[in-house]
Amino acid sequence: MACPASDGNYRMNGTVTSTWEEANQACLMAALAEVRSALERFFGHSGDSVAAGEEQPHDVVRADMPAPPAIDVISETFGLSAFERKILLMCAGIELDSRFRGLFAAQDQRHALPTLSVALAAFEGAHWSALLPSHPLRHWHLIELMAGDALTTSPLRIDECILHYLAGIPSSDERLRGIAEPLRVVGALPASQQAVADEVARTWARAEGRAAWPGVQLCGGETGSRRAVAAAACRALGLNLRLMSSAAVPHTPPELELFVHLWEREAALTPSGLLLECDDLDPVDAAGESSVKRLIDTLRSPLLISLRERRRTGERSLLWFDVPRAAAPEQLEMWKEALGSAATTLNGTVEKLVSQFNLSPGDIQAAATQALDRSQGVGRGDAPVPGGRSGDSGAITHAHAAAQRNELSSVLWDACRAQARPRLEGLAQRLEPAAQWDELVLPPRQKELLGQITLHVRQRARVYDTWGFGSKGARGLGISALFAGPSGTGKTMAGEVLANELRLDLYRIDLSQVVSKYIGETEKNLRRVFDAADDGAAILLFDEADALFGKRSEVKDSHDRYANIEVSYLLQRMEAYRGLAILTTNRREALDPAFLRRIRFVVEFPFPDGVQRAEIWRGIFPAETPTDGLRIDRLARVNAAGGTIRNIALGAAFLAADRNEPVRMTHLLQAARNEFAKLERPLTDSEVAGWV
Repeated sequence: MACPASDGNYRMNGTVTSTWEEANQACLMAALAEVRSALERFFGHSGDSVAAGEEQPHDVVRADMPAPPAIDVISETFGLSAFERKILLMCAGIELDSRFRGLFAAQDQRHALPTLSVALAAFEGAHWSALLPSHPLRHWHLIELMAGDALTTSPLRIDECILHYLAGIPSSDERLRGIAEPLRVVGALPASQQAVADEVARTWARAEGRAAWPGVQLCGGETGSRRAVAAAACRALGLNLRLMSSAAVPHTPPELELFVHLWEREAALTPSGLLLECDDLDPVDAAGESSVKRLIDTLRSPLLISLRERRRTGERSLLWFDVPRAAAPEQLEMWKEALGSAATTLNGTVEKLVSQFNLSPGDIQAAATQALDRSQGVGRGDAPVPGGRSGDSGAITHAHAAAQRNELSSVLWDACRAQARPRLEGLAQRLEPAAQWDELVLPPRQKELLGQITLHVRQRARVYDTWGFGSKGARGLGISALFAGPSGTGKTMAGEVLANELRLDLYRIDLSQVVSKYIGETEKNLRRVFDAADDGAAILLFDEADALFGKRSEVKDSHDRYANIEVSYLLQRMEAYRGLAILTTNRREALDPAFLRRIRFVVEFPFPDGVQRAEIWRGIFPAETPTDGLRIDRLARVNAAGGTIRNIALGAAFLAADRNEPVRMTHLLQAARNEFAKLERPLTDSEVAGWV
């Protein structure tokens, strides 16, 4: 039970109007006076404070309080005996009443602190077990046993946090800071998530009075939503919420035991729940895994465990709740609330945001705030435009308002991309796409297929949601593509072109780094990538698909079986991924046809012929690069792919820059020889004939 709030007054002793803090102080002073009186009698000191009527008896003050005083709360919560309560008050008196210190100083000038021997002799109902480590005073760290020559003569000191609580000022224990921090989540939850919070609260409410609260595991792909649900459930029951990372769990048994006792004490005095986040818990870390399990099995106060997927984390029985992402209609309403009046002027932009990005309520609020801050004035397009003539002010104003709306739409889109990035940044390489359609030299059929890919991404929401194809099941709804062709033929450039066209982030994942020799690790790595990418439906470019794909192997041992499982897992995730996933390979013939059937688009990137090489050479130099006497027809004779042509052009540019000359055929010849030597392939005379 926490100390009551101080926002109300009441009548005490029939005449005095007081706050709870004042009444608690009076009650504490009365209890201290009773203990001090017993000590004065023991020490043979003729005190006169009680006789003078300075403090009323504790029971009299307590009778007029509408809520229990702090000393009663502590006594009842931790099951203190009358003797243990007096020991606690004796230790508090040293800090709060100078007369206590004077009593002890008269007996021992060195310490002037209370001891068990004094308590045993001075108080009624004394029992030796009061200071056993398993009994409340020491188990809950209400008092500290300081170093001394013997147990009975060792000085006793009240815990600072308990002292503050007795005085009516609850405070958090310093030893918990940095381990379990307050978590405050503002804003309303979408209905689907609020339903989960309500069910958690109802479950805990039914468990009231039990020795231990049921443990709750919240599962889902979005950390922010799990936090919000936990906060809402605790708020419904009047509980504070603290957040703890699995990495902060103490590893050594003594440290873990101390944390458990301090946290249980905190949770009992200032009713609180603990949200333990285990997303980053590494099963390979045996010490960390063991500590987290011991913590979960030991705690009896309200405990919520946050994980992406259901997982057994100890012997304790847990209740599992899946926290869903906000549905599209819920996200739409959150966007409209966050954007305010500006939402009505955006002509379908909000619907496009919802169809592309799957953001949490917090991310939506942050993106909306950022966009509105960067696009001031949207929604006030009817204001006069300075400099406009009176006759066309209406047209100018309308055009100005349209420009503002377009600006806000663009800024909103970029803000959503920025909100979706953080989870992927450590898992894949984000590419800054620069290539445009006119730079991509491919046969018409290949360009048509790339155009079909952009069409599918843009119209996904209409076909799946509005036209009902999504209701047939999630399988096969992901947009996947295989880019196959020799190295340097433009596969990565095509990914950049699509990212630019769709205004989406492009992330390159090197499958050779994702694939692990350890069973189960490859799927875990792939799951992390897809889970992180799902918020923004980014374009995922999986390089070196040959590292995972190949002819389906005959199952001879467990490694063959798991290799096939890894491939199947990747294809399943690609089929369900709400963005665009691209696989690249240099060897299409190595891929199993059964796998190809599960990929929606297969785009062949052929080795360029002479006409295509000439087109590549014409566009390879930026407009700012000085050139002189270049013969495109002769350059196109070199049997090279686009990537090799770019390397030759870049090498020639450096040679020309070093000589302070424009790029000439001589520079290109030297650069071409260097590049082909690197490839261990000689240039033929027919390829370079007439270059110089």
